[in-house]
Amino acid sequence: MDPSPVQEGLDVKPQNTQHDSLQLSRIGDMEVTSLANRFLIAMPGMGDPNFERTVTYVCSHDQEGAMGIVVNRPVEGLLLEEVFTQLEITASNQEAGNWAICQGGPVQTERGFVLHQPMSSWDHSTQISEEMEVTTSCDILRAIASGSGPPHALVALGYAGWGAGQLEQELAENVWLDVPFNSRLLFDVPFEKRWKFAVESIGIRVGNLSPRAGNA
Repeated sequence: MDPSPVQEGLDVKPQNTQHDSLQLSRIGDMEVTSLANRFLIAMPGMGDPNFERTVTYVCSHDQEGAMGIVVNRPVEGLLLEEVFTQLEITASNQEAGNWAICQGGPVQTERGFVLHQPMSSWDHSTQISEEMEVTTSCDILRAIASGSGPPHALVALGYAGWGAGQLEQELAENVWLDVPFNSRLLFDVPFEKRWKFAVESIGIRVGNLSPRAGNA
């Protein structure tokens, strides 16, 4: 997966290591269905350990490529309170300090991204749909730390990127299964259950999932 250009993100060093309807764009003379605001489920035949049994939320997808955030791989031993400390943010919201941080992907792993429901106005935000935005500026973390930020948010380090036509090729090769956005999956389901939940959300039993399966 190739890096894709993104806005300037939050610099964080880990301790370890649109709407739901589909939009159309074009690659050359080929019409492309945008998967922004959908999830990609890694198929059992995924050969890349960076994405084995992952669920990735697609933030952008057009003729120039795609960018997404893995949402079911917490960074071991890293909580948001440590990020607050690194960024010298004073936190009065103790509950937020216990939030896990996701390993968002193998690209720019010291950059922070916050997936959240739209509210207020942040310095560097991109609206993905009426339901979701991604923010890459520190002001949203300050708001979360003070208790005035979005009530539901996911903080991740790094992202997954695809070059022009690359995601389409991987979908054709049955590397991924794409499913509609579900806010419960992103904010409520425990990390370790998200892959199974995503599969079953479209009526497929995990035991019946084949590397040869197609898209939902």
